[in-house]
Amino acid sequence: MDKLRITRKKKLESESPRLDPLMRALKALHSAGSPDTMDPEELERQRRNQELLGRLTAPMAGMDWEEFSLSGIPAAWTRLKTPHGGRHAILYCHGGGYTSGNLGYSRVLSSKLAHVTGYDVLSFEYRLAPEFPYPAAVEDALQAWDHLMLHGYGARDIVLAGDSAGGNLALVLCHRLKTAGRRLPSALVLMSPWTDMTMSGASYRERAELDPMLTPEYIAAVRAAYAGAHDLRSPDLSPLFADLSHFPPTLIQAGDHEILYSDAESLYKAMTRQEVPCRLEVSEGMWHVFQMFPTKKSSAAMQSIARFLLER
Repeated sequence: MDKLRITRKKKLESESPRLDPLMRALKALHSAGSPDTMDPEELERQRRNQELLGRLTAPMAGMDWEEFSLSGIPAAWTRLKTPHGGRHAILYCHGGGYTSGNLGYSRVLSSKLAHVTGYDVLSFEYRLAPEFPYPAAVEDALQAWDHLMLHGYGARDIVLAGDSAGGNLALVLCHRLKTAGRRLPSALVLMSPWTDMTMSGASYRERAELDPMLTPEYIAAVRAAYAGAHDLRSPDLSPLFADLSHFPPTLIQAGDHEILYSDAESLYKAMTRQEVPCRLEVSEGMWHVFQMFPTKKSSAAMQSIARFLLER
């Protein structure tokens, strides 16, 4: 373990100078005190900083960003200025532990997804805990899905994507659609997904000192703010324990230095047991939602998402 920590430190020191400020800013957003007891002004400050961070770091060259109100939910389309064919869309669910995240923050990964796939990307600002705990975010995700249906997209035209808590939300939305007997999206793309709110995976303990982004204390705090007294093994909170049979082809990406590694690995194993076409890609030396950062491995991961979708 000590050798891994030394390797991790050397890796960070060798990265682009742009990486350190971004890492520090994101770590600050993921290591604050308990959101259910945090001063409201402090939580609001963090959310404003997250909005600013996304707007400053998103690679928007060659992109159109169109904000609108989706039945009262702030939403935005990210599109290439010069689209290259096909009526496909990605419904992107942002991360943030269900307590932070907004349209500005969504710009980073939505623009990257649009760039590598050529698909239009719909982002939406679901309601956040602790002001709006479960099931508010799930209800908003269903509304975003229905918006796409009402505007002429078929389920098979849509890819569901999400990072961290957004990966949780994408899985929960897919399970809700399945339970309701509705058509499912063509694919799932999950980046460092949070799949197990019981925190039963070994990586919560074994990789706590390796993870530069998240702490078990942070996960427990945002879980309390969002889930409250609900059963943490419910498929609406921990989709790892859901009936995943007949889910669409799924790509899971994770870094081997994150405490949510077990969530990704366990989901892959559960899907494989239930005969869901599934691929797990683990990036060595990488951290939570590393795809947001300006690194070679981030670029490689985004290109892999594009190839995965082209195979569908």
